[in-house]
Amino acid sequence: MRGTGREKYVGPLLPARPVASTFADMFSIPALNPALAPAIQHKIDHKTKPLGALGQLEGLARQICLIQQTLTPTLHQPHLLVFAADHGIAREGVSKYPPEVTYQMVLNFVQNGAAINVFCRQHGITLKILDAGVAGSFADYPTVIDQKIAPGTRSFLHEPAMTAQECTRALEAGAAVVREVAATGCNVLGCGEMGIGNTSAATLLMHRFTGLPLAECLGRGTGLDDAQLRHKAAVLAAAAETHAHLTEPLDILAACGGFELVQMAGAMLQAAALGMVVLVDGFIATAALLAAARLHPEVLAYCVFCHQSDEAGHARLLAHLGAWPLLQLGLRLGEGTGCALAYPLLLAAVGFLTEMASFESAGVSQAVTPPAV
Repeated sequence: MRGTGREKYVGPLLPARPVASTFADMFSIPALNPALAPAIQHKIDHKTKPLGALGQLEGLARQICLIQQTLTPTLHQPHLLVFAADHGIAREGVSKYPPEVTYQMVLNFVQNGAAINVFCRQHGITLKILDAGVAGSFADYPTVIDQKIAPGTRSFLHEPAMTAQECTRALEAGAAVVREVAATGCNVLGCGEMGIGNTSAATLLMHRFTGLPLAECLGRGTGLDDAQLRHKAAVLAAAAETHAHLTEPLDILAACGGFELVQMAGAMLQAAALGMVVLVDGFIATAALLAAARLHPEVLAYCVFCHQSDEAGHARLLAHLGAWPLLQLGLRLGEGTGCALAYPLLLAAVGFLTEMASFESAGVSQAVTPPAV
């Protein structure tokens, strides 16, 4: 008989590895070479359309070409990784749902019952579920990839959410799974998450890394009412004060993050290092990227921002990063759903660039510049 999975986790945690001598040793992300940009723009501008008529798709096509350093980009074996973990801060009453929902939702993913399962099936995206630090065992569910650092973080209201070594191991774990995915031929990767309490972690990371007032980063998460939101604000203000002395990005990430956020950050950094197109989901995924970018700013050039979440702080976070999201649908689900919904737009961008006729090939006259008066 299968247990509930909520028993105290006694299985092997992700083994400790030597900590990199410096974090820079873990990733090498090249800046995008702009030499091809004029040729890319010429190809875009000479398609059978008015200049700029495909709007944001043109910028998306240009970015994919620069990432892949080619005039004929392709997208292969798209993958979406959903990282799940529990948060000690959830015990402070910052979420509308109890912590056990994290475990229950992972089972829903395994049973193909979640929105992300539906959207990945619709668009031919390979979905992988990863236990980054859930307070329960998935030994009976072999499709869940075990990357558990610990069965949940500590409450960052009182102490760092994780140790420095746990943070580094989580970054390495996120990177390792991307290397495995890349070996299948994947060159476009999205990350999603599940973790009750993780909007609180994302809010605190946004506050610390952007310098914006906490009130401008705060949102209702899973649907808090006004009284619950005031309580969440008070808890996070106290937590911010607890860790106000920290200045180094890795220290802030360890103190205020979650195992799924840190593994997402490592996955994004590794994907960029391998020259992949990185799909960025909503508020929590963007907060993970923000942390990654504080460690390696070059990662941002590889990122496609899939949507603007309905979570209050996301629009400000996107503005801080200078990001232009593809979709604005009022989503606030997480799971990587925005990545899956936006992926067809990447296919469209690549498709028009590689398949649409040029003025020359179609024998269509181009626009004429009026004579000077």
